[in-house]
Amino acid sequence: MSLQKEVNKIPKNILVAPLNWGLGHATRCIPIIKALQEGDYTPIIASDGIALAMLRKEFPDVQTLELPSYQVEYSKKGSDFKWKMLLNTPKMLKAIWSEKKMVASWINKYKIDGIISDNRLGVFNENIPSVYITHQLNVMSGSTTWLTSKLHQKSIKKFTECWVPDVAGEPNLAGELSHSKELAFTPKYLGSLSRMHKKDAAKQYDLMIVLSGPDPQRGMLESILKTELKHYEGKVVFIKGIVEEEQKKEKIESITYFNFMTSLQLQQTFNESNLVLARSGFTTIMDLAKLGKKAFFIPTPGQYEQMYLARKLKKDGIAPYSEQDDFKIEDLIETKQYSGFADFENIPNWEKLFEVFEI
Repeated sequence: MSLQKEVNKIPKNILVAPLNWGLGHATRCIPIIKALQEGDYTPIIASDGIALAMLRKEFPDVQTLELPSYQVEYSKKGSDFKWKMLLNTPKMLKAIWSEKKMVASWINKYKIDGIISDNRLGVFNENIPSVYITHQLNVMSGSTTWLTSKLHQKSIKKFTECWVPDVAGEPNLAGELSHSKELAFTPKYLGSLSRMHKKDAAKQYDLMIVLSGPDPQRGMLESILKTELKHYEGKVVFIKGIVEEEQKKEKIESITYFNFMTSLQLQQTFNESNLVLARSGFTTIMDLAKLGKKAFFIPTPGQYEQMYLARKLKKDGIAPYSEQDDFKIEDLIETKQYSGFADFENIPNWEKLFEVFEI
């Protein structure tokens, strides 16, 4: 199968559906959507909430469809996270069932030839090639990790293929999250998946803050950081992670605030910044790895995955972290003792991967 356009070939429609859980799942689908376009496929984007809003800004000419929300609600206390997720389970299962029925109706209506689902378990159909993207072959949940991992793996098995955005061997970025010895399917490793590119740029900021994830935790961290920044002397760019209709920019002394940035703006700002402070979400980690940045992480309270990744990166000597309630601005000095990310350049073989849609 060639990615070059063929005479009289009708482009296949591929539904790309990221989970709306912060912006990470949506942003790591950006290079996939671009690869589909370059490979003479026609992507159709499906999601909900801020994930859908962001992708509509990135791809204004691509058809978009709205899926039911999983209605994930974060707790104000990290210790209540697992309990809150348990309470959310009936709503999530209802949404998964609804999206499966919705996708089945879309296949004929929009002539969908294949599916790429990023962590949306209901975006699947037995009659067309369906790919599932996840970095969580093992789902960290504390003492119940074995159970959540087995349940997730059982759900993945029904898909035609599973793509993992990490490298198969060592060194890798996600450790035990993205690697498991006992699987009933064989995952395909994409390598680090990022929309970013490293470029030479004059440094404009001493510190870049990138917030992500749902409220209330996003807003709680924003408040903490605004208080702590009163004691910071360098130049700061602060991206709040709030996707709205219009971009808003506000400069208060040495701090420049944005509600959100487009991918190109983020890429430029990353390259112009000496140090990045962010959540230890996996998509953020992949972006920082691609750019070879130095970073400091504050995991979302109660999110076992983010805590695991933060601890792994600290143990690997790459970046330090602090728990949210303990963070002080002077903690950033710790980054001098860590290597930062090495340039993790990787280009997935999209031509080979997209062969799944030529079955």
